[in-house]
Amino acid sequence: MIINTGARTDTVQWYTPWLLKRFEEGYVLARNPLFPSSVTRYELTPETVDVVEFCSKGYRPILPRLHEITDRFNTHFQYTITAYGRDIEPRVPGIDESIDTLYELEKIVGAKRICWRYDPVLLTKDYTVERHFETFDRMCARLAGHVDRCIFSFVEMYRKLEFNMPELIPLTEEDMDRLAEGLGRIAHAHGIWIQTCGTKGDWSRYGIHPSGCMTLEMLGGANGLEFRRLKHRGTRQGCHCIESRDIGAYDSCACGCRYCYANKSPEKALLNYRENHDPASPLLLGHLREGDRVVQGSQKTFLTEECAARQGQTPLL
Repeated sequence: MIINTGARTDTVQWYTPWLLKRFEEGYVLARNPLFPSSVTRYELTPETVDVVEFCSKGYRPILPRLHEITDRFNTHFQYTITAYGRDIEPRVPGIDESIDTLYELEKIVGAKRICWRYDPVLLTKDYTVERHFETFDRMCARLAGHVDRCIFSFVEMYRKLEFNMPELIPLTEEDMDRLAEGLGRIAHAHGIWIQTCGTKGDWSRYGIHPSGCMTLEMLGGANGLEFRRLKHRGTRQGCHCIESRDIGAYDSCACGCRYCYANKSPEKALLNYRENHDPASPLLLGHLREGDRVVQGSQKTFLTEECAARQGQTPLL
């Protein structure tokens, strides 16, 4: 199985002590966001986890102790670095600091395990198409050779954004085509593989590869693993990722990004981070409550039989 540490929240940037303790103790609990009294237990051992997938906007807090995980587990890293400043991403490191941190991460895990995420791509009166191209070109110049690929997506216009980002300019088909052409052209000029994430659009004419930011091909190539041929079900329409199990919680990311889909409000997330998190708890937020039902999660390996044997996998079915 694939353990995902960062789809619901930026666990690495805000909850590093908790994350390291969970791997040290060898298990984690995750509350079902739709059925709060249902809690799933996952074993965090090399024998039951194929790959640990990280996704963060700030890896610096975990770098001194990252080896505690990378020495034992197969890993893969998604690093989000966008064109936006604190007006849109209030508590996210700046571009130069983030790139410097990525260099340090590369020294530990290697470029093949790092995907640079430039998403979501959105437009305002300040963040224009031209500004995206200028910033993206500058970032590509510094990141070429230090990442496996660049992944981008266009912002999804869901209802919360009407309140959280009223200045957002809805993207037209023409806008997306122009942006795709420019991003593809710039990435190609710097020798960076570029692909989409969670989109139905086809921009292969601009050298942009189709969606799938967490595929078995990527994870296997990064770690020298052989996976069975399995259907990639994804998490939403247009997504072509392999299924994974997220150990985080919604409404807990303190980055405060105004386009965030995982927080109902930045204020609620910041409150949860400050008042509802115990680094010693097996749950990211809070503790087990009376009436909670804890079940063992399925942890069947995706590896081929031969590769699983080499890895010492003993999956929980």
